Amino acid sequence: MRRFENQVAIITGAASGIGRACALRFAQEGANVACLDFDAAKNEATAIACRDLGVEVRAILVDVTRKHDLTNAVAQVMADWARIDVLVASAGIYSGAPLPTVSLQQWRRLIDINLTGVFLTNQAVAPILMQQKSGSIINISSMAGKTSWPASAEYSASKSGVIGLTRSVAMELAPFGVTCNAVCPGNTLTDMVRYVATRVAPDEGLSPEAWLQARANDCPMKRMAEPWEIAGVVAFLASSDSRYLTGQAIEVDGGMVMC
Repeated sequence: MRRFENQVAIITGAASGIGRACALRFAQEGANVACLDFDAAKNEATAIACRDLGVEVRAILVDVTRKHDLTNAVAQVMADWARIDVLVASAGIYSGAPLPTVSLQQWRRLIDINLTGVFLTNQAVAPILMQQKSGSIINISSMAGKTSWPASAEYSASKSGVIGLTRSVAMELAPFGVTCNAVCPGNTLTDMVRYVATRVAPDEGLSPEAWLQARANDCPMKRMAEPWEIAGVVAFLASSDSRYLTGQAIEVDGGMVMC
């Protein structure tokens, strides 16, 4: 299927993980893609992979905590293509530590990227979608936005915030025919999760590989997600099949959070 032929998708966090998978999925389905990330080399690699699928691509160096970066990126996209159809706000990081040891600097950095970055990205794109009276925003939250566990206060708070932000944006944009939804992935095999395993596993007396397997076993489906599986749901939310679906926070977690 090429559901997004000649459309334009902006993906933040496109250098790796779920963001990269989303960029590739939209390129496969015919969209021109703007890859936004602060890792220039990996972002360019994603752009090349998308370009090889036969679409136009821009790799734009962006720090999502800097409003100026996002304003410039959106201006470049509009100058090149004169439209935006999809925004996927996927940029994010993970940090976790026991509550008494979380520094204010650690808290602020994670909130700045995971929550303020999503806010600024939505804010930069929303006026264009409102003027067009069409388009979709998909914000990447997490199952941690609906549940939590020890030593994850800042991460869980940020992802809960993304869900609240998504609902508010959805209410504001609905009269303009624009949808906004959140996707809440469960444990997904990304570089970020593998990095978490190297940090957390020793505290539990496990190897990183054993820790990843334990997290897979926590899931009713007894496995972790692949990034492309999250991208498939994102693509659905951006498609014409979901025009009457907005303000939702959809779990893609193999049954981890059933509520």
